[in-house]
Amino acid sequence: MSLRPKLVLASASPRRLTLLNQAGIAADALRPVDLDETPTRGELPRACATRLAHAKATAALETVRRDDDLNGAFILAADTVVAVGRRILPKAELETEAEQCLRLLSGRNHRVYTGIVLVTPKAAFRQRLVETRVRFKRLNDEDIRGYLATGEWRGKAGGYAVQGIAGSFVVKLSGSYTNVVGLPLYETVSLLGGEGFPIREGWCDAA
Repeated sequence: MSLRPKLVLASASPRRLTLLNQAGIAADALRPVDLDETPTRGELPRACATRLAHAKATAALETVRRDDDLNGAFILAADTVVAVGRRILPKAELETEAEQCLRLLSGRNHRVYTGIVLVTPKAAFRQRLVETRVRFKRLNDEDIRGYLATGEWRGKAGGYAVQGIAGSFVVKLSGSYTNVVGLPLYETVSLLGGEGFPIREGWCDAA
């Protein structure tokens, strides 16, 4: 009887790990990659998400190849970009950044892109790009000050976390909700299943 193949998540994001677990899939190891995620000059949001996900997968593959216990594992990498038009919003680390994001998103439509890259045990790269459209309500000063005080925005693309308090700002969402959280589950599970990963093995444990 063959052993279940291993899965490496090229991320330290607790949101992505939680989403995988929600789908009944457990990562055997986390191999976050430290990359400069600054968009290149004139880079469009879709291209940025795809490039960074591919770069994370490539870097994680080099790390995994040096680990005998993980060599030959599946590797899953993702990068999420929030954009208003062609403008890519930062992953807010400073309160001033988060405030600028919220004021820009207030009462407007924006798009969330996640690039997903799966590296197979034979080192073949498979990728998807998922887009979700989101509209925020008009935020007043009290909304913005109150949200900034929570700290929930820290490290989040676009300065908000839809799975938290900011979910109450969403007037309309068209597309994958889990994409906005950080990992579109349908596309991720489809990629894994299409490459032979046993996606249903952990379903009973997740229920």
